[in-house]
Amino acid sequence: MQRPFLLTIRLRLTLWYLAALGFILLLFAGFLYFQLQRNLFNQIDTALELAATQAQVMVVTQDGRLAFQNTPNSETLSRRLNDDFAISLLSKSGDLRDQLASEDQIPLVPPTQAGSFTFTDGADLWRGYNLAVSLPGGTESGWLQVSQELEPVLATLAAFRWQIYWGLPLALLLAGIGGYYLAGRALRPIDHMTQTAQAISGQDLGKRIHHVGPADEIGRLAQTFDAMLDRLEAAFRREQRFTGDAAHELRTPLTALKGQLEVTLSRPRTAESYQTTLQTMSQQVERLIHLSSSLLYLSRLEQDQQKFTPEAILADDFFHALLDQIRPLAAQKSIQMESHIPPNLPLQGQLDLLIRLFLNLLDNAIKYTPPGGRVRLRAQQEANKITISLHNDGPPIAQEHLTHLFDRFYRAEADRSRAAGNEVSGGGLGLAIAQEIAKIHQGEITVQSSQAVGTTFTVTLPATSHHS
Repeated sequence: MQRPFLLTIRLRLTLWYLAALGFILLLFAGFLYFQLQRNLFNQIDTALELAATQAQVMVVTQDGRLAFQNTPNSETLSRRLNDDFAISLLSKSGDLRDQLASEDQIPLVPPTQAGSFTFTDGADLWRGYNLAVSLPGGTESGWLQVSQELEPVLATLAAFRWQIYWGLPLALLLAGIGGYYLAGRALRPIDHMTQTAQAISGQDLGKRIHHVGPADEIGRLAQTFDAMLDRLEAAFRREQRFTGDAAHELRTPLTALKGQLEVTLSRPRTAESYQTTLQTMSQQVERLIHLSSSLLYLSRLEQDQQKFTPEAILADDFFHALLDQIRPLAAQKSIQMESHIPPNLPLQGQLDLLIRLFLNLLDNAIKYTPPGGRVRLRAQQEANKITISLHNDGPPIAQEHLTHLFDRFYRAEADRSRAAGNEVSGGGLGLAIAQEIAKIHQGEITVQSSQAVGTTFTVTLPATSHHS
């Protein structure tokens, strides 16, 4: 199957440019042509009117009829006039009385009114001017009809038309060549973008356009393309890391289960030994269930953001219910729970998501607070946002880990967990889920940690929902 012919953007731009330029040049040439024609005819009409006025002084009455007088001065004037004009003296009815002309056959037009007019003798085109004449005391009145052949004017207009006929295509040809070249230069960054995009693959996402030039539409497009590639590369690397981490997290309990099964089946054991092994395997299965549930929940959060439906929540009732739910866990470690929630503080969000967010943070706070420690929850409204801070006086988080704390499967808590008296660490998804929920609510989570003060997680949420 033959591929249809496709016009490139460069060629289309050139053709549109030529069409617009050709239309403008055609209008301009037409304007110049009609202006030239008008000026030439105005010059002829002015000359005809002046000749008629000069010839009027030569009109006399002879035997009761109009005629041109024969004097030395009038002969000089008539020779000067009839070199350029044909001057006819007509009666009121249009009969020829006298004539000054260098040719014998001069066409006449019966006069009807004074002024300029155009006529033809069948072969040539003429321009005429009628002037009414009457002499004081004369018995006859008539017309002076001055005419001039338009052949020089028509020749001038024809020469101008020919200049337009060959000049306009030549101008369009030169403009087309220049426009095609300039369009190629303007679109060169797009060709470079196309080549860059074709060279990008899953194994090589590091190519960029690195456009050098003005920040025009093409420059901004190139910068946007580079920024998009940066985001895609970061997302791709993040997903690669997530996939590898997830596989590692799933492989660890599965390997432990397989090892325990092989050891248990290697030789007969007592009922107590089997029971101990099954309990250990149950813990690993529970870890797998928790990990897979967290992964599914995180994936669902990313896919269902458009289904976000905020509702009005009273912050004091909400947090007091959460604290009542978490206090038994705190009591096991003799951790003191403190809260300061202003009454009637409005909170906008989706209830089940906010419960998951703050339960994750509260669970972390209790997990990393040593026995006998203290956890403080504080909420306040600042302008159009609500700030909820959760502080615990457990071991601090190292500064190099703070920026990665909300990454999926990131664990920097081994030493901190042991210092807090915990032997079992989490799956590394709790804070990532909390961060995702905060983003859905158009908020954010920040963390500060130091040896002297402890660790504080701060959740900032908009006072009113702007999510659509």
